[in-house]
Amino acid sequence: MCDLCKPPPQESTKSCMDCSASYCNECFKIYHPWGTVKAQHEYVGPTTNFRPKILMCPEHETERINMYCELCRRPVCHLCKLGGNHSNHRVTTMSSAYKTLKEKLSKDIDYLIGKESQVKSQISELNLLMKETECNGERAKEEAVTHFEKLFEILEERKSSVLKAIDASKKLRLDKFQTQVEEYQGLLENNGLVGYAQEVLKETDQSCFVQTAKQLHLRIQKATESLKSFRPAAQTSFEDYVVNTSKQTELLGELSFFSSGIDVPEINEEQSKVYNNVLINWYHPEKDKADSYVLEYRKINRDEEMLSWNEIEVCGTSKVISDLESNCNYAFRVRAYKGSICSPCSRELILHTPPAPVFSFLFDEKCGYNNEHLLLNLKRDRVESRAGFNLLLAADRIQVGYYTSLDYIIGDIGITKGKHFWAFRVEPYSYLVKAGVASSDKLQEWLRSPRDAVSPRYEQDSGHDSGSEDACFDSSQPFTLVTIGMKKFFIPKSATSANEPENRVLPMPTSIGIFLDYDKGRVAFYDMDHMKCLYERQVDCSHTMYPAFALMGSGGVQLEEPITAKYLEYQEHM
Repeated sequence: MCDLCKPPPQESTKSCMDCSASYCNECFKIYHPWGTVKAQHEYVGPTTNFRPKILMCPEHETERINMYCELCRRPVCHLCKLGGNHSNHRVTTMSSAYKTLKEKLSKDIDYLIGKESQVKSQISELNLLMKETECNGERAKEEAVTHFEKLFEILEERKSSVLKAIDASKKLRLDKFQTQVEEYQGLLENNGLVGYAQEVLKETDQSCFVQTAKQLHLRIQKATESLKSFRPAAQTSFEDYVVNTSKQTELLGELSFFSSGIDVPEINEEQSKVYNNVLINWYHPEKDKADSYVLEYRKINRDEEMLSWNEIEVCGTSKVISDLESNCNYAFRVRAYKGSICSPCSRELILHTPPAPVFSFLFDEKCGYNNEHLLLNLKRDRVESRAGFNLLLAADRIQVGYYTSLDYIIGDIGITKGKHFWAFRVEPYSYLVKAGVASSDKLQEWLRSPRDAVSPRYEQDSGHDSGSEDACFDSSQPFTLVTIGMKKFFIPKSATSANEPENRVLPMPTSIGIFLDYDKGRVAFYDMDHMKCLYERQVDCSHTMYPAFALMGSGGVQLEEPITAKYLEYQEHM
């Protein structure tokens, strides 16, 4: 009702938000006459909900908003600035903020008004693009239908051809069976041959009987032999006409939409590696353009036969694959998906798995480890030689022919059967590192001998051209060690290989693998980058065998870490 009418009040038609009152038409004209300030008041339809004209602070309900926080970009009251959430923020007066924001808003409006023709032009361009997209989409559907119809035509043609061949073969076989049936029916009484023979027996003229019976006897004898060795005239099986569609089914299953809008992911060969498991890492130029990826892998047989692809859906850009067979080649490829659209497959990466399951061990800190010469980390998977200081202390003895000794360190787990493989890295700065396998009794002999008296020149398989090494490279020894140092890999002498130095020195691989076949008494050394065997020989495995290492001078050995899920966490962090 009108708030200003004399009783009885009239029904209101307007409410003034500035006066917080409702008016009928007559009262509104009286209290808001034209040409006065009140004529500019804001009015709405009849309401009882009058908002305050002055904004109040939401955190301090009794305080008016009279300042503007430039950091939070919101109005605040003086209590918010004094001790509230904005005490350390930079604030300005409301009038200053009003002036600044009004200028910015005016400039923005002027800019948009000035760009109105450009906006209209871009809207027109977008409308054209929408129409073009609709036309291209219909054209793509037509092309897809055409491709599938061609496939249907080919399948129908092949189906008709195969059915005709089966029908022709079936008719030929049935004809053969029918002929054979007729031949055998002639052998029945009162039919064919038997009936004719019965009539011949009635012949009383001896000369006529003999002339006829002779040929008849031969025919009956031939029929009798066919009864003894019954053979169907044709095969009932149609195995030769079974259509093998396995390859075609696989190809049809791989049918998908290739889009130029999704970049092809590329497998990173440097960050992809194989050890106990396989880690595949790939790079995609624009990750936001792909919802997920599909990693495919399959085994490649020795005769280059390709098996079917295994598929794994991956959300990130790396994946660890386990349970692969040892000593096999595997092909890997990846494609990106955005909804139902996928990119073409990446270039394939071929990796060769180790020749045997990975043998996990750590360096033994209790057996033979000399902490004066060697430094072992807390995880016991890395050892460094700090023999430089001890060499300086022994400088006076070096002048009289003293040789620096080898410092041995072994694995904390022994091998008594089966096939095993492990890998390690030798630091490039290493002077001399020996690695391989040694039996428990040989290790006891080495560790019992006085270190000051041991010379690497007279130590078998030490890497030096000693006479003792030449004398027994054909015999099976209870140990085999190779020498790595100065960024080189030295192959020991053998009776079969060329023993010239240039043929025995190879570049040091990034990672070196050792394969021990305990049951066959065989040890081999591998270049892990290419899974290539560098050196192989017999070894006496009559006792427990241990992974063995020896260092002389400065150097370092790092055991290869097994590939686990933490590699994925590392890649995501990077």
